Amino acid sequence: MVHRTASDRGHAGLIAGVAIVCFGLAGCAGSDDITGAFATPPAAQANAPRTVAQARPQVRPSAAPTAAAPSTHPDMTPAALARDEANFSRCIAALEPKARAAGVSAAGFRRYTAGLKPDMGIMEKLQTQPEFTRTAGDYVEMLVSETRIRKGREAMAQNAAVFAEVERQYGVDRYVVAAIWGIETNYGSARGSYPVIEATGTLACVGRRKPYFRDEFVAALRIVDRGDIPESHLRGSWAGAFGLTQFMPTAFQRDAVDFDGDGHRNVVDSVADAMGSTANKLKRGGWQQGRSWGYEVVLPRRFDYLLADKNIRKPMREWAALGIHRPDGRPMPPAGETAYLLLPAGAKGPAFLMTDNFKAILSYNPADAYALAIGHLADRLRGGGPFVQPWPDQRALSRNERSELQKRLASRGYEVGTPDGAIGAQTRAAVRDYQVAVGLPPDGMASGEVLESLRGGS
Repeated sequence: MVHRTASDRGHAGLIAGVAIVCFGLAGCAGSDDITGAFATPPAAQANAPRTVAQARPQVRPSAAPTAAAPSTHPDMTPAALARDEANFSRCIAALEPKARAAGVSAAGFRRYTAGLKPDMGIMEKLQTQPEFTRTAGDYVEMLVSETRIRKGREAMAQNAAVFAEVERQYGVDRYVVAAIWGIETNYGSARGSYPVIEATGTLACVGRRKPYFRDEFVAALRIVDRGDIPESHLRGSWAGAFGLTQFMPTAFQRDAVDFDGDGHRNVVDSVADAMGSTANKLKRGGWQQGRSWGYEVVLPRRFDYLLADKNIRKPMREWAALGIHRPDGRPMPPAGETAYLLLPAGAKGPAFLMTDNFKAILSYNPADAYALAIGHLADRLRGGGPFVQPWPDQRALSRNERSELQKRLASRGYEVGTPDGAIGAQTRAAVRDYQVAVGLPPDGMASGEVLESLRGGS
């Protein structure tokens, strides 16, 4: 739900295509009725980006899942997993002092851990998460489908009073809150069925993620011990995300609110609590009332693509002075509002000026394509139309191809960090430098065009 490592991973930025690794619900299945959990654990994004995948009618072959190589981490070897499984009960018992210090009662700890067994099937999911490689255009279009728009409008109409009051109290756009609900769990129809205590307990004591998941396990125990959510209802993804808008247990502790006033913060069974908690998360992330998340814009010919950088923020008046305008003659935003330019599909795709509210959506999940889908779905729920500029017909690179691209850049003296196939800020900067050197539009996109140029020695 927050950030990745300080290495080359940066934001999940996805300027070069969307490399989706399923880390949660059954989302990466392939039906318009199924979506996945997208609330990446706050301290674990470096190892576990959580995304949504939902098939649209015609998905390019590159969008198909490919098997990931099994982990070579020493804690994931058969012998290590067998030792952890054998030691599971002792490991759980050793966590009682930590749980008690966090406010879990002694009786509660004994009750919820009695007979607890590890779900070793989770280790297979952790070890071999399939990769779904999609372009940003594929990703946004598959999530912002006509079915999801229709269902969202119905859900908002059924809960109109809740959304109105959430917006009044938190100042967060009700349509953005509804869009998160729609993309996270398809309005509650795809929340996951793993018992959260069992799932987080397994990950706390087995495998390579133990230190992080101990906090999640203790937080899950607190949730049921204080009576917020019944243990039988606390079910979610195999990684522990739960509820209508998918909170990890520690994120729940920070951001969940009792919006319906019944004395419980129940984001599983109460639409009011879930929407209020989601709005609270966005407000804490910096949401500014009365402002949009961003604007589709048209770039002039011979535009300087080096300006498409998250670190370059300008008032709207300055962007307009550079020849940027909105499509179909729409008025530009207030002149003093600042924004940065985002090209999610590179120079050949649509362009967007992103405001601070886009950053607030990124606080929910740090992937540009995810936040763009949220913003666009919100606008469609409000009655807006599709993006005016078409997405280019392009193919996202596979992880092996992205790694090859990094290695070829490194062989030419460009700094890319570890050539692991994860396209972050360092690789995008190297791609820009290479594009400038060979006369390509310097949009920083790790595309097939750039890879072919590198292969050809251009």
